[in-house]
Amino acid sequence: MSIGFRRWLNSSNSLVKMAEELNSSTTTTATAKRWSFWPSLLRWIPTSTDHIIAAENRLLSLVRTPYTQEQVNIGSGPPGSKVRWFRSVSNEPRFINTVTFDSKEGSPTLVMVHGYGASQGFFFRNFDALARHFKVIAIDQLGWGGSSRPDFTCRSTEETEDWFIDSFEEWRKAKNLSNFILLGHSFGGYVAAKYALKHPEHVQQLILVGPAGFTSETEHMSERLTQFRATWKGAVLNHLWESNFTPMKLVRGLGPWGPDLVRKYTNARFTAYSNGDSLTEEESRLLSDYVYHTLAAKPSGELCLKYIFSFGAFAKSPLLYRAPDWKVPTAFIYGYEDWMNYQGAEQARKNMKVPCEILRVPQAGHFVFIDNTAAFHSAVLYACRRFISPQKDNDPLPEGLISV
Repeated sequence: MSIGFRRWLNSSNSLVKMAEELNSSTTTTATAKRWSFWPSLLRWIPTSTDHIIAAENRLLSLVRTPYTQEQVNIGSGPPGSKVRWFRSVSNEPRFINTVTFDSKEGSPTLVMVHGYGASQGFFFRNFDALARHFKVIAIDQLGWGGSSRPDFTCRSTEETEDWFIDSFEEWRKAKNLSNFILLGHSFGGYVAAKYALKHPEHVQQLILVGPAGFTSETEHMSERLTQFRATWKGAVLNHLWESNFTPMKLVRGLGPWGPDLVRKYTNARFTAYSNGDSLTEEESRLLSDYVYHTLAAKPSGELCLKYIFSFGAFAKSPLLYRAPDWKVPTAFIYGYEDWMNYQGAEQARKNMKVPCEILRVPQAGHFVFIDNTAAFHSAVLYACRRFISPQKDNDPLPEGLISV
């Protein structure tokens, strides 16, 4: 199984299970307390862009490097485009939430793009270390985090891809950026790769961290998944997938139970592959609060899933098929326990005409940048060695990393 499906399935199952636990715990409450508790259930947990930005600021208070936060205006649509990726009730300008960290003058620019169900704050453990070597800029993709959340009305794979690629290009223009290193995680890796294929002139180096979207179901669907899809459970999950059911809908639907549900999920998820440097109590609390507000806000970018992937999360427009068109040097980074298989990158590399390396990080899963931060930073610095210290281009691989 690939990233989107396993994450969607695991997230859905985990959240449902936790919801059941929460419901079970409330049924054991004494009758008097239960009656006094019900009025509070009617009070929804408020969230909004302002709540998201406030939660982001609280989380980034853990980062020592000074930064600026801005809402970058990207207009109401790309000039001349017939794709309705900004279509909404009104034509007001859209904004991309952006944080930029202080750096030494002349440092190479590193732009970081989050994955599905995430936002730029997920990189909070990485900003200090990377800002010592790069001008780090992290964004919330359109429809995620603290960025604008237009009504998602895309109805095809092409239109959905343009939603993300063209909005990123409008952001780049607004920021007047060029010649930058582009790092994307998971679904963000898919978007970063598609962007680099369309606009290679702006990207010096690609860093794809556990990227989604390399394989198609035609070539890589396992017998086990084929059999599962034929069962009633598979039929139900396929219906949920095609209906655009997301774990975020469950979080919203649970109302006042939502924050506790997200806290339990966050605590469980980000200790699964920890190398000993697990989240502190404060990190866990602030991250959970941030994640809740980003998930519970208006649905927008999350609705892309069924247009990019078929059930089982096989890409409808696989990156593997575009490998011969690759024009940007690329480094892949995977955790040892990443549920995304690095063999997809191996297969793509065979048809690439640009430098390409694949690095694996020990004691880490799909969120390698949280699970093993030090090794992840070593992998990024190694991948970008020619930009940081050209004279060290032939430096040996850092200890612990594996080059495939």
